[in-house]
Amino acid sequence: MSQEQGVATTEIAGNITGQTLNEFLTFQLGSEEYGMDILKVQEIRGYDSITQIANAPEFIKGVVNLRGIIVPIIDMRIKFKLGNAEYDQFTVVIILNVSGRVMGIVVDGVSDVISLDMDQMRATPEFGSVIDTEYIMGLGTVEERMLILIDIEKLMGSTDMGLIDQVVN
Repeated sequence: MSQEQGVATTEIAGNITGQTLNEFLTFQLGSEEYGMDILKVQEIRGYDSITQIANAPEFIKGVVNLRGIIVPIIDMRIKFKLGNAEYDQFTVVIILNVSGRVMGIVVDGVSDVISLDMDQMRATPEFGSVIDTEYIMGLGTVEERMLILIDIEKLMGSTDMGLIDQVVN
């Protein structure tokens, strides 16, 4: 293992153990399978009617009223530029609680909850500036499955999303 690989592996290990992230909710976007920290998930709902907001970015589908809380809904397929989203009986909204803010993400389907140990996790491959991997924690392997592990807090807190207030030191 090169020093560079060792640093990347140590970095992902630090992220995982520092946040005790070992259980992931897995979900589908197109033909790919993704995973996110299960502790960020509040609930899973079927895709329902969404109130559109004028001048919102394309990936923000709108808002829903969830027991008195107005929740923004983000379509992850549009956000990740994976083509047009088709909404059917398998389309799901995952309600998240990220940095004290409730929001929902639209995915093609939810698979299961899996536990990954360090042997099943790999650092994010380097693609240079061609592909933005800022929101990818790493890759997980379960038997023949490859999971793209999303840092949902970093993604939702990014400036292009504008959903979580940034704290300036």
